[in-house]
Amino acid sequence: MKLKLDLHDIYNRGQDIDRALNAIINEAVAKKAPVVEIIPGKGSGQLKKHVLRFLEQKEIKALYHRVEKDSKNFGRLFVHFRW
Repeated sequence: MKLKLDLHDIYNRGQDIDRALNAIINEAVAKKAPVVEIIPGKGSGQLKKHVLRFLEQKEIKALYHRVEKDSKNFGRLFVHFRW
């Protein structure tokens, strides 16, 4: 099972982005999903930086194992969990 979050629709609404990220991380924890795919898109890179800053928060970082930046697609991140 892989969960997916596409941020294209809410790219310019910071509060909604954080809410969506929180929801997908909590869903992954609840369902013990091994991977969450987050798609900030390519654009200027600001949304991807926002997502990475969110994932670096101490309380969020404690929930997952590692973050992988897709080498073939700049606009995609994978958050890996270890259960």
